[in-house]
Amino acid sequence: MGKSIAVFGTGSDVGKSIITTALCRFLFEKKIDVAPFKAQNMSNNSGVTPEGLEIGRAQIVQAEASGIPPHVDMNPILLKPTSEVGAQVVLLGKPLENLTAIEYHEKKKSFFSCASAALDRLRSVHEIVVMEGAGSCAEVNLMQQDIVNFRMAEYADAPVILVADIHRGGVFAQIVGTLACISAKEKERIAGVIINRFRGDLSLFDEGIQWLEKKTGKTIFGVLPWFHHIRIEEEDSVVIEKTDTPPAVSGDTLMIAV
Repeated sequence: MGKSIAVFGTGSDVGKSIITTALCRFLFEKKIDVAPFKAQNMSNNSGVTPEGLEIGRAQIVQAEASGIPPHVDMNPILLKPTSEVGAQVVLLGKPLENLTAIEYHEKKKSFFSCASAALDRLRSVHEIVVMEGAGSCAEVNLMQQDIVNFRMAEYADAPVILVADIHRGGVFAQIVGTLACISAKEKERIAGVIINRFRGDLSLFDEGIQWLEKKTGKTIFGVLPWFHHIRIEEEDSVVIEKTDTPPAVSGDTLMIAV
């Protein structure tokens, strides 16, 4: 059975997908047989495998970076939001049913079995599987129903890389707060931290790195710059935040000057 490594985040849109893609490409270029995996993805940004089955687009990009065709086992559960409280469940590439959030949580046991079986199939044919988490790995109210973050990492006995985003500020609270919200066992599984989207003179952040390593006991593996030229489809909730526009001006007639 192949090994696994997990990439988790302090929140959504911190760069997990890009870093997972980069790890896949790095290992591929080292002649290591690697595959991506995300147990559960929530997005309407989906794509199609060569077999005509549906998975998240990020996993399709990650498969390409790994030098292999995309497969449903790389994203066994895809949730396509239909409302604020419901989604269409796509299981192993095929639409299953529409469920509310509560209904979905009630069926998490069977969904975890499906996702872990998909992971096992990937590990049986690849040397390393790079597992991407979802959202924040420290959502206290969701931990009992978790099937994509620490529960899956524990199942695979995978070390975890924690990704934090410095761009919006608050990176120290992100990292320290995440570690404060998880159990001692989960904290031990975190091998180190990557700080993403840094802009400016890195030498000015040296003191911050030292403080974080002393405060958390975790190694800062690296500080990555903002890669503006790299774009991978994000979760819909994040995309909507970025593209919201004010409502149109009311009135019966809209005048447009050309």
